[in-house]
Amino acid sequence: MLFCGINPGRVSAAAQAHFANPRNDFWRLLHAAGLTQRLLTPAEQFRLLDGGIGVTNAAARTTPGSGDLRKADFDGAAERLAELARTLRPAWIAFVGKEAYRGAFGERPQLGEQKRRLGDTRLFVLPSTSPANAAVPWDERLRWFRELASRASGS
Repeated sequence: MLFCGINPGRVSAAAQAHFANPRNDFWRLLHAAGLTQRLLTPAEQFRLLDGGIGVTNAAARTTPGSGDLRKADFDGAAERLAELARTLRPAWIAFVGKEAYRGAFGERPQLGEQKRRLGDTRLFVLPSTSPANAAVPWDERLRWFRELASRASGS
């Protein structure tokens, strides 16, 4: 499984780790959904590989918030993700937030599994785990992470 965030925020860029803002729920949701055996910290991001999980971003440019991104920041994102799907062959690419998917493919997704595939790789859109997405309650975010975990275990 490959998780795709939208882009690195300032805290993540400074830490050189994905989802490093302490208020970001990504790591807690991974564990609560049963995707990791224990709660990992951003500094332990490479331990995800032991469980067959990787992390990337749709856009590489660091910004204070995703609202600061421009369309050009996503140039080549769909092709890069397709290449990752070809070479790594993950069963799933899970987009952490609708904007990551929209930036890559130029389409407005719904949460959940998408019709689009990259070869044999299935695509799934999760709610954003960013502290800026606090309007979506923890239980709702966890429900989507558990749905992904359930589908992935049945793949």
